[in-house]
Amino acid sequence: MERKIQSTVVIPNYNGIRYIEKCLNSLVDEPAHVIVVDNGSDDGSRELVQEKFPQVELICLDRNYGFCKAVNVGIERSKTKYVILLNSDTEAEAGFVRALEQPLEWRGEIFSGAAQIRNLWKPELMDDGGDYYCALGWAFARGRDKPYQGYQRMCKIFAGCGAAVICRRKIFNEIGMMDENHFAYLEDTDLGYRARINGYDNVYIPKAVVYHAGSAVSGSRHNSFKVKLSAKNSVYLAYKNMPPAQLLLNLPLLFAGTIVKQLYFARKGLGKEYFAGLCSGVRLCFSKEGRAHKVRFQRELLRNYIVIQLELWRNMWRRFLV
Repeated sequence: MERKIQSTVVIPNYNGIRYIEKCLNSLVDEPAHVIVVDNGSDDGSRELVQEKFPQVELICLDRNYGFCKAVNVGIERSKTKYVILLNSDTEAEAGFVRALEQPLEWRGEIFSGAAQIRNLWKPELMDDGGDYYCALGWAFARGRDKPYQGYQRMCKIFAGCGAAVICRRKIFNEIGMMDENHFAYLEDTDLGYRARINGYDNVYIPKAVVYHAGSAVSGSRHNSFKVKLSAKNSVYLAYKNMPPAQLLLNLPLLFAGTIVKQLYFARKGLGKEYFAGLCSGVRLCFSKEGRAHKVRFQRELLRNYIVIQLELWRNMWRRFLV
């Protein structure tokens, strides 16, 4: 007897003509409903989905509202127990959906499960084995550019990479959806952070394998658009999720992390972009919209904050080891 479909795959697309067909072909035999949310593409990718994949639900937005808005539209349309977020520049291995679902079926305290994301161009190397966040204010991918054989065990992580991650749909009602103030970048770390504050786990699921082109829309690992947005969102991420006492505790390390990043991007010719992003992030924190999204501290969750803080310190060393 065929099992009931439990997952909806939500794929945000913006001018993904180079990748979207292979992405959707890799999902044809997967037991999931597939929704593509198009962010006003003008490269023919929207029309391609309409013509070649009639079984896929296509939602067309009038312009590029960013990754977060597109994901939220897809989540709101979904009706399944789980939602799988998947970038359009990915290709999934067979069994991807069931592999992601299985750990969440076993353990109800898991909010999200990150896939084993490998480099599409160098499949022997990892692209992301789950994300970590540290007291320096840095989010980083576990295992990036290292042989995938060393990342074959399921483990807890800080957050799942939004390129390929399963989420328990009902928990969005408790922790909130993707924060559209991010537009793109670090929105997945923010989501995982909020889940952790509320006592849920995020895990890495190595049996679910997907291949990722990486930065297919923005153009490269480091570019002006990405550096500005990431800098802005790094400021907002810490402000939003840390109560005042925790922010004060981490302030020296957050400042040190910012200086290191400023010097790093200055050497790459992107120092002005990074600084402009930081200023934009500060403005967002002081804006009405930014303050409205700040996570309210709840005394009954104090233990979770303490556990997270210890992990933020520990992850500083992981940054150079994983």
